[in-house]
Amino acid sequence: MPFSFVYWADLRYPEPLTGGLNREPYSPDPGTGPFPSPADDPEQAEPTLTDRIYRGLSHLEEATGLTPVDGLILEYRLDDLWGYYEDAAFRDAARARLREALAEAADRAVLIAAHSMGGLIAYDVLRAAERDGTPLPRCTLVTLGSPLGLAELKLKLAAEHGDLCVPEAVTAWTNLMDRQDIATVGDDLAAIYPPNAAGVRIRDVPVINAYRRQDGTENRHKSYGYLRTPEFSQAVADFLAAEA
Repeated sequence: MPFSFVYWADLRYPEPLTGGLNREPYSPDPGTGPFPSPADDPEQAEPTLTDRIYRGLSHLEEATGLTPVDGLILEYRLDDLWGYYEDAAFRDAARARLREALAEAADRAVLIAAHSMGGLIAYDVLRAAERDGTPLPRCTLVTLGSPLGLAELKLKLAAEHGDLCVPEAVTAWTNLMDRQDIATVGDDLAAIYPPNAAGVRIRDVPVINAYRRQDGTENRHKSYGYLRTPEFSQAVADFLAAEA
């Protein structure tokens, strides 16, 4: 099955990090067993205290239209998202790359695996295409560490696309989130994005992102860790089996 890597980082960062400047390089996992899963540690699947606090704050932010908490999260913890909305040229270029990849897919079924801001870009592109009447392939969407539950993003998405919902081109949506990942704080996505006209609902799946930096500290948002989870492997296997 064809594979395309839709990359946006070079649009913001002309030169990649090299040598010791990269604090979070890829490295093979030293273990030999399966990667951890909340199936073996149910407490990891439960909303954290931070989740519960943020849920109340986010509802207040949405009601008032003022999002100071989200502003801090975006600018200081998820600054690429902040840049996405501050720089229209960057935003348009990032969306264009995904649109081109989907156009090349033609009538094939597509699995979009979108980490972090990639999920935002995918949602924007899919909703804009259905509004414009642009043909799209059948899309299975897997979001990893998605920030789509943040109040500020919900307000921006609703302003651009109308009521939040699962995009019409999506035939299945699995949302993988580590409860310790700041990007996934708040309500689960299924509670925020109603099903599309075909009845497709989001399936929220807690995972354990076990990525560690070279110094041993964790980054629960890192793409490498999400891609290593058994739940992601299962989502890919399910897609391949359905399309075989």
